[in-house]
Amino acid sequence: MYDLHLTPEQLEIRDTVRDFVTRRVKPVTLKPERLEALDRRLPPDLLDQASRLGLRALALSEDFGGSGADALTCCIVAEELAAGDPDIAAVLGETSRLAHLMFDRAMTDEQREQLLPAFRADDRAQLAFADQEPDYEAALGVNYHRPGATEPTVRTTAVRRHGEIVINGRKDCVANAPLATLFAVTATLAPGADQAGVGTILVPHDSPGLSVAAHDEAERWFHGACGAVTFTDCRVPAQNFLATDTARLRAGGEILSAAIALGIGRAAHEAALDYAGLRVQGGRRIIEHQAIGAKVADIAIKLNVARSALWQAAWASDHPAAQADRSLPDLPLDTMAALFTVEAVHRAAKDAAECFGAMGVMRDLPLQKHVRDALISLHAGHGPGEARLHIAEALSGYRRLPAAAIRAAE
Repeated sequence: MYDLHLTPEQLEIRDTVRDFVTRRVKPVTLKPERLEALDRRLPPDLLDQASRLGLRALALSEDFGGSGADALTCCIVAEELAAGDPDIAAVLGETSRLAHLMFDRAMTDEQREQLLPAFRADDRAQLAFADQEPDYEAALGVNYHRPGATEPTVRTTAVRRHGEIVINGRKDCVANAPLATLFAVTATLAPGADQAGVGTILVPHDSPGLSVAAHDEAERWFHGACGAVTFTDCRVPAQNFLATDTARLRAGGEILSAAIALGIGRAAHEAALDYAGLRVQGGRRIIEHQAIGAKVADIAIKLNVARSALWQAAWASDHPAAQADRSLPDLPLDTMAALFTVEAVHRAAKDAAECFGAMGVMRDLPLQKHVRDALISLHAGHGPGEARLHIAEALSGYRRLPAAAIRAAE
């Protein structure tokens, strides 16, 4: 069974990242002038520095030039980075997650030999998973406890032609799209192909026929960098077909998002504690007044319970035997931890802002940023409603068939 003793390596990694965030990230991302202007542009020099620390390839195995970090370590790093800036944490976390899933687990030796050197050599090389179709709406609501597919039809198509794969279609809300040098793209393969149905194709960013449109940064409701990717007769070599179940490339996404939310909540809590220890009202620091003391205590409870649930889910993802032998319940622990965390952090950020009184909404102070970031985390992905329905199906023993099996039965 897992315990809460971090290894010396995990402690060293946590302390190194925390020091980097304190000395390098916060002085830039929490600068009053940047906050006042609602400037959310990603600082490329900070991404470069983080990459040189090994954070871009944190989960990639040591054999291929990474650190080989497990899910718990990645969770800890994401929280530390997000306490400084969730956008930086989201970019690096997504690339690290995909580097492990793509280079370690999914690629052939030939594909790895072709694509890995460029990824390792360029500190600005990021990865993206182009999966979501435009106008996607969560389907579980109408299919709750019913056998209908909960995944949308993949309208992006791929056809084999003269030793190449020709891709046409559009993907929306692709994390890291404006920064990515390599995309993993889901597409419906033409009938009669060796691999019919929905598959995944590796597409370098400079492939002819690929274009990226970044989503508006000023009004964005996402962490990191995001954009739409269009494929117009986009051609890649036939050997770029990735022989893996597309669902496997989504693994770890919920834990990563929840860890980023936890970092946001911690930053808000630390700001509230600092202010409550300095602000004097009625001859006493406001933390010595019961109302504020109870509020910061409630925030600490929420964050620490969320962290425990998140660490358990991260550990379980690395030790699936723990659920197989009933040491842990056979439930979607990642979904449960993520749902609890984002809701707890949203409440915690608002409570932290209330400790500042009217100053909590001032644009040149960090609390307005923390509250907005927490709200983004709450509504990212498919939302709390669908997460609850997934958990409810698991509690009732309902096991949903994979989309491929449903299509085959039809």
